[in-house]
Amino acid sequence: MSAEVRIIGVDHVPEARPGDDLANLIAHGLEQSGLTLADRDIVVVTQKLVSKAEGQLVDLREIEPSVLAREWAEQFGKDPRQVEVVLREARRIVRMANGLIIAETRHGFVCANAAVDASNVSAPDQVSLLPVDPDASAERIRRGLAERAGVEIAVIITDSFGRPWRKGIVNVAVGVAGMEPLLDYRGQYDEQGYELRATVIAVADEIASAAELVMGKLARRPVAIVRGYAYQPGDGNARALVMEPERDLFR
Repeated sequence: MSAEVRIIGVDHVPEARPGDDLANLIAHGLEQSGLTLADRDIVVVTQKLVSKAEGQLVDLREIEPSVLAREWAEQFGKDPRQVEVVLREARRIVRMANGLIIAETRHGFVCANAAVDASNVSAPDQVSLLPVDPDASAERIRRGLAERAGVEIAVIITDSFGRPWRKGIVNVAVGVAGMEPLLDYRGQYDEQGYELRATVIAVADEIASAAELVMGKLARRPVAIVRGYAYQPGDGNARALVMEPERDLFR
């Protein structure tokens, strides 16, 4: 494994619109930034860029809130239309308290507001949703960029999630293509001869979080290249990062 990992922000990626080819947009940003992809690079892309290109946007002016959405919004000073979208996107409501809605999405992700987000969208009355199939989205981007550049790469699509029992949010992988998202040390031995029995590292989440350091929330830099990490190529996906219900001690 390389002792040096570089994270390179990609500027000049155009604003995505429904129907845009994301590989083309990212390739444009790379060219304008004077960057080229290399074998074993990992291209990290924000969920917002993907959702815009795939039309995963909701016009709140077309939303009629339910009674529950209106009551909740009035109690906590929220937009009832946005609350209604959250309720519709949730496969399961985990907790509603103190103005916060923690929900499980159709993808199995447990996060605030079912990942419905009003930041960095094109209009004041719009919110974005997660891609319908973020793993498939990552694979389309990977395939398009790999064909253009003639290299083998991996792609991670990221979103910002909170963490139980810790303050602050971090970027995590919601879509993965071209690599295994988990590094399994089980069955290996440390220097003292102790057999590791539970250590599985979520490398896709670690890469997503590290990339955010150069992408930023307000820098309008939705793409980064992570170079030098010796990931395991494969057909892995972000679904592998979701805890199985039978192993979820807090469900």
